[in-house]
Amino acid sequence: MNTSIALLGTGLMGLPMARRLLGAGHQLTVWNRDPSKAAPLASEGARLAGSAAEAVKDATHIITMLTDGTIVGHVLFETGVAAAISPGATVIDMSSIQPSQARAHSERLSKLGIFHLDAPVSGGTGGAETGTLAIMAGGDSQVFDNAAGVLEAMGRAIRVGPTGAGQLAKLANQAIVGIAIGAVAEATLLVSEGGGDLDAFRAALAGGFADSTILQVHGQRMQTHDFAPRGRVSVQLKDLDNVLSEARELGIKLPLVEAVRDRFVRLIDDLDGGDLDHSALFVELLDINGRSTTPRA
Repeated sequence: MNTSIALLGTGLMGLPMARRLLGAGHQLTVWNRDPSKAAPLASEGARLAGSAAEAVKDATHIITMLTDGTIVGHVLFETGVAAAISPGATVIDMSSIQPSQARAHSERLSKLGIFHLDAPVSGGTGGAETGTLAIMAGGDSQVFDNAAGVLEAMGRAIRVGPTGAGQLAKLANQAIVGIAIGAVAEATLLVSEGGGDLDAFRAALAGGFADSTILQVHGQRMQTHDFAPRGRVSVQLKDLDNVLSEARELGIKLPLVEAVRDRFVRLIDDLDGGDLDHSALFVELLDINGRSTTPRA
């Protein structure tokens, strides 16, 4: 059975996710703070809403794909959205936010008779376009099962625990991504400076223990200095800050995350790289080593 879905946030990730939902035959209403980013979806079958509160009216499922937890909270509770959602509907927050924020949002929505899943994603714009996102969901198992038909249009969804667990899994994912980008950058520079063939290097490692999507995709971007944003540096830093915030709450130290986080800060503050793809950490490494850092954005 098709559902009536409202999607709030049609940026780099939200736009292709909306297209996957439309392709699966769902009724879709979209809203974005900048209406021009939602406008292309009108010709593809989506209804454009003038406000977030208007978008969620009568929707069975509300997907939020927004920048951070503060913005999610603002849109849900300070723009009339929560009040406009029908009791029994499900909010699926696919933004990357702090686990504590997800739990707080779920509690507030529950008091209004609204179900909630925190379901952040990994896979970037490519995964969003092909419907192959890794979706890490936290929340009640029955709510998750009931939302399966919505989630499957966008990727592979797995419930990883109660409310907040999806965001915790995403933080762990982003810790791995950030650290791996740093490792691939250093390996790429090492091979390049030593006179190796970078294409052959990645091919040689393919299928081996050190192989990864980051090596193959981001390594290629580093080689060609192609840092057009798919996953922005600013968003990667936000996620790493959230990782460290959660670690402090748990009373643990994550030294590798701390180190790579500081390098992303330097990339933004000293090299004006906040709007580049997060693979542009390679630019910061080149700068440390006194090499040319001019990226092709």
